[in-house]
Amino acid sequence: MVGAGTDRTKVLFEGGPAIILVRPQLAVNIGMCARAMANFGLSDLRLVNPREGWPRTGEHRETAYAAAAGAAHLLESARVFDSVAEAVADLHFVWATTARERGQFKRVEVPAIAMAETAAAIAAGERRGILFGPERTGMDNDDIALANAILTFPVNPAYGSLNLAQAVLLCGYEFFKAREGGAMPYEREERSPPAQREMILSFFEFVEGKLEEAGFFRPVSKRPVMQRNMRNMFHRMELTQQDVRTLWGAIVRLVEGPRETPQTRKRIKQPKAKAPE
Repeated sequence: MVGAGTDRTKVLFEGGPAIILVRPQLAVNIGMCARAMANFGLSDLRLVNPREGWPRTGEHRETAYAAAAGAAHLLESARVFDSVAEAVADLHFVWATTARERGQFKRVEVPAIAMAETAAAIAAGERRGILFGPERTGMDNDDIALANAILTFPVNPAYGSLNLAQAVLLCGYEFFKAREGGAMPYEREERSPPAQREMILSFFEFVEGKLEEAGFFRPVSKRPVMQRNMRNMFHRMELTQQDVRTLWGAIVRLVEGPRETPQTRKRIKQPKAKAPE
């Protein structure tokens, strides 16, 4: 299953920190984590003692792959380890995610800071990873003891429980933003250039003339303030030339009523090309 935002013609970002799921319990969460990783160009998925083993088979496999929504390549390349120590053995630096203070006197950071640091370190040639604990209990203290620092999320203190895939998504987003500079994925196409002052002032005069005819500017003493307020309202819209033409035409129709004979543009049919003889 592929999501609406999937485009196989675009460059597939890869790399980033290793995402290490420690004793994950649900196949659907593993699949959703893979999807979150693919969203932000992370490609190193590691599983430590997943419940019921891996790769999953039968119904569990179908559930994981459906939840991955097109990121099946990450499930297929996932590596399985018997212990956290084995899963982090090749890494230079490891973050441990936890919502609770564990009394281990490690440095604690939020994703925005931790992932900016991680992006810079990976660009310099380091290998880094992030530990995520089991869905129900989180990681135990022995797992966290293997990490260099703690990564936690600034959430509602009365409800600090994050879904496993949500936690991966937040880290992936901050990493990708730091690596790519937070640039917009696409720019808005400007279909019409900005309206010139001359065009906008002509529009104002037309509208104000029609409003005067309708008795809008009452009492007369308040007309200057009412005009300024209305002009500022339109200025805040940053009108394009097409905007002005559309508004002008709409007001003409409101004032004059419907056209007696609708004006439509007739399409000119192009002659069909002759087949080569």
